[in-house]
Amino acid sequence: MITVSALNGVQRIRHGFFTREGGVSEGIYQSLNCGFGSGDDPERVAANRAMAMEQLDLPPKALVTVQQRHTADVVVVGEDWNAAEPPVADAMVTNRPGVALGILTADCAPVLMVDPRSSVIGAIHAGWRGALGGVLENTLAAMVKLGAKPSRVIAAVGPCIAQRSYEVGPEFPAPFLVEDPANHFFFVPSAREGRFQFDLPGYIARRLAKHSINEVARTPCDTYREEARFFSYRRSLQAGQADYGRALSAIVLER
Repeated sequence: MITVSALNGVQRIRHGFFTREGGVSEGIYQSLNCGFGSGDDPERVAANRAMAMEQLDLPPKALVTVQQRHTADVVVVGEDWNAAEPPVADAMVTNRPGVALGILTADCAPVLMVDPRSSVIGAIHAGWRGALGGVLENTLAAMVKLGAKPSRVIAAVGPCIAQRSYEVGPEFPAPFLVEDPANHFFFVPSAREGRFQFDLPGYIARRLAKHSINEVARTPCDTYREEARFFSYRRSLQAGQADYGRALSAIVLER
């Protein structure tokens, strides 16, 4: 499990960016696969989730996740939350103690946020589509409705695919440049003509900073290249594998 000092220093907050290590799954899912959306044995996935929660000193039922679809949709986890039928969304916010907001990734960026003063937390699944579509800003707005203030928010961008491993096509920069011409800084020419290398975590960090978030921590990881530590959708696809595991990232406000 990976943590960042920016969040470690916040009272009443526990968090973790879990690697693929330390679980019970086998084969291409080895070993801490926490995604029920994969083709892994659901009982193994449940066991892995329970093991992850144990590392945060929480019971398995504390973990809440959503059906991620690369949207910009955010949900508030309240007392009426139905764990048996989680909604389609790509981010969650709450001010309820004891609730672990969980995000599943395999190259996309998990983003965990907290306003220490208002005790409001958020968790985001931010791939390029969701980030460009506004999932970061929508999450921040949902946190503000619960009492957070952007200038007090601390954000951490977890392990994801790094720029050196993220080649995109010639059509890719256009929508980002329409959104803000300064986004050209997040694209560099690839070794293949007409293609680019995209800096997803850098782009996410800049979008957060533009909305008055003064502290954005980033983990120096590359899910694509660090096969022993992380699952990677792109690596699995290029290897001809039929599926891939999902890593869990979670944040919780202590009771």
